[in-house]
Amino acid sequence: MKIEDIIRAKGADVVTIAPGATVAELLELLARYNIGAVVVSEDGAAIAGIVSERDIVRHLASEGADVLGQPVSAIMTVEVKTCSDQDSLESTAHTMTYGRFRHLPVVKDGKLSAIISIGDVVKHRIDQLTDERNHLLEYLHT
Repeated sequence: MKIEDIIRAKGADVVTIAPGATVAELLELLARYNIGAVVVSEDGAAIAGIVSERDIVRHLASEGADVLGQPVSAIMTVEVKTCSDQDSLESTAHTMTYGRFRHLPVVKDGKLSAIISIGDVVKHRIDQLTDERNHLLEYLHT
């Protein structure tokens, strides 16, 4: 199984935000799309960073409500771990679990092409195990 299998099932839409947008605008975007992280990008192709709910909470705790007027670039993670659509599901799950990443941008030909979450990985694996179980049960009953 490869990451492209997850993308094929869920779609390749990626919500991005410009580095200069405010944290308040980021919150509106997260709520509108019901997502937990947004890729920071000027053009939707080059990755400048990633920002998640955790980043917002941590900065709210240390800086208070003033953080809402700050640019996203002030709270984003700059060193973004990415994966390829050709990476294996197993290695990506390992990277996400041990790196404690909940969201991983997918890069193809040097450009942002999708994003996956740990929930996407788990759902895909559960679906795969359910299919295998059903095939085995069918085999046993025929």
